[in-house]
Amino acid sequence: MFGRFFSRERAPAADSRVARIHEAWRTGDTTATHDADLIHTIAASAAAAERILGLTMHDVQLVGALALTDGKIVEMQTGEGKTLAAVPAAAWFARQGTGGGVHVMTVNDYLARRDARWMGPIYEALGLAVGFVNSGMTAADRRAAYACDITYVTANECGFDLLRDQLCLDPAEQVHRPFHAAVIDEADSILIDEARIPLVIAGGGAAGEHDFAVAADLLVEHWHRGAQFQLDDFGRNISLTDYGIRLAERQFRCANLYAERNLPILTAVIDAIHARTLLRRDVDYIVKNGAIESVDEFKGRIAKDRRWPAGLHTAIEVKERVRVKTQGTVLGSITLQNLVGLYPQLCGMTGTAYTQRDEFRELYGLDVEVIPTHRPMIRVDAPDRSFRSKYEKEAAVVTEIQKVHATARPVLVGTASVEESERLGSRLHAIPHQVLNARNDEAEAAIIAQAGARGAVTISTNMAGRGTDIQLGEGVAALGGLHVIGTNRHESRRIDHQLRGRAGRQGDPGSSQFFVSEEDDLFVRFRMEDVNIHQDADSIQRTAEGQNLDIRLFLWKYEAVIEGQRQGWQARRQAVLTGETACESELARLTTLLVMDEFWSGHLAAITELRQGVHWVSWGGRDPLHEYLTAVDAMYRDMEETLDAAVAERIEEVQSGRIEPNERGATWTYLTTDQPFGTWTERVFRGLRKKIHRRG
Repeated sequence: MFGRFFSRERAPAADSRVARIHEAWRTGDTTATHDADLIHTIAASAAAAERILGLTMHDVQLVGALALTDGKIVEMQTGEGKTLAAVPAAAWFARQGTGGGVHVMTVNDYLARRDARWMGPIYEALGLAVGFVNSGMTAADRRAAYACDITYVTANECGFDLLRDQLCLDPAEQVHRPFHAAVIDEADSILIDEARIPLVIAGGGAAGEHDFAVAADLLVEHWHRGAQFQLDDFGRNISLTDYGIRLAERQFRCANLYAERNLPILTAVIDAIHARTLLRRDVDYIVKNGAIESVDEFKGRIAKDRRWPAGLHTAIEVKERVRVKTQGTVLGSITLQNLVGLYPQLCGMTGTAYTQRDEFRELYGLDVEVIPTHRPMIRVDAPDRSFRSKYEKEAAVVTEIQKVHATARPVLVGTASVEESERLGSRLHAIPHQVLNARNDEAEAAIIAQAGARGAVTISTNMAGRGTDIQLGEGVAALGGLHVIGTNRHESRRIDHQLRGRAGRQGDPGSSQFFVSEEDDLFVRFRMEDVNIHQDADSIQRTAEGQNLDIRLFLWKYEAVIEGQRQGWQARRQAVLTGETACESELARLTTLLVMDEFWSGHLAAITELRQGVHWVSWGGRDPLHEYLTAVDAMYRDMEETLDAAVAERIEEVQSGRIEPNERGATWTYLTTDQPFGTWTERVFRGLRKKIHRRG
């Protein structure tokens, strides 16, 4: 009975292990098995789920749990029960007895809280304690949650807690235990979409951070591409023309815009052009409650607490005439990619992973295992419909909605932006509908709950709602189920698959179809001469995915140097914090910690400044990447060599009464965007991207 869901290639192994789990589940006897502890843990978890929660683990969930314990990324379709499948794996990691934390990472606070409470009775039946961390919790509550055998937490909260721990002056203030294992829900979102988004902890204020923003915005407000500035082939990187340079030098009364002392002016001008030219209101961001809110390109929702790097975000605020917020001095930073790299054991699960299998393997050393559905998938995925213009495409989408709505089937429309969702909604005059985007994402749960109702029409930006199934209303299955319409193809096939996956859950009927035009961003940005939009959208997506993977691999290699420095510096600091490195006095210990924090903050600021200017060395025929890595290494060595002298000098100044002992003020956390337009790394990589593009 166990083999009917599995492919021939893995049927024997899968059948054998699942059969043993069922035997252990039935009898409790695991003494004859080679991996008895693992089999017993999974069987006991399944038995507890059935007895306490009334949830029966299907064979496909058992196989998913086994794959997680093997350290894999598990692809399970929407509605197949990933939340329950994760429980035996988390329990298995926790029972290995290392004393480290086992974290189940989720994409939002609601899921962390819900899943910990929902699955908690299973863990308790196994003798394991479970907790959760949400934003707004006190340090004491966080410490208690992390002290549990298993902790449900968002990746962002986990990372911010790590950054705060690395600024503590007393080891008792730290909330984390050493990391042991992470089970990552929605792994594609955390490990790919948001992997390189830096988590930042900041304090105080950066002097002069707004000095040139207003003047730069006034200067470039009426500039035009080709006259004052140029964009590269991909429309992402800006360079000034000779005319633009002369205008800027006249505006700021500087003789040479590219002199080192004028770098802040040049940066402000480039940031102002980015804000005016490349970042679009109601596409890349919205203005809400008098503030700039970044929109997540993958989900179409507000990216909470996310900002562009300091100068660029300020340029957007100035452009939109909203209050400029200080970002302060960066005290520490870590990307999610580097955060998950701290776990000795790592695995994950998602509904869409297979198309990104090369990236999971290359960046994380994780293989992808596709788990078959419990019931056959019967959703009908129709071929794309192609049009010359966006206007023609949207007219056809409206007609399609009207046709399907007339049958009373529910319709879900996935759009690329806030602007597009509202424009499409305005064309549905006579049809009741809901629009879900970043302006009203607070109502997401209520809107999604009704998206499968008879006659419902829901227009959404790229579907979030992850962790929430769209269940069909009464009689909808007999009508054909949910119909999904995509108005654009994304750069990644995986995002398209997420939208399609909203229909056809757990064997439900359903259908999907994408409408595309030659004016869509994907085809404008990545089109090649030998690609026909009517035949080969998948080919363009594969090209885009390949380019983006090559970029991330390239960036990962040089960022590994900074991460290595961070880990080395923090290990040295932790030794001082805990007393492993002996200090002459408590004053010496505290002073050492504070000076180390100042040094690291200064190091990060110097790296940022270096990134802003290092690409110009290519004008002299030198390699920007080599120059960058050489400079970063020299900066770190200098920091190490001068630390002791700086600490001694600070102690002497305090003891003599010339300065007061340092006290750290308030700190706050936020995220910065991944790969903002015009970063020096993209300029460095421009040649390689063009080479890949030509290779096609």
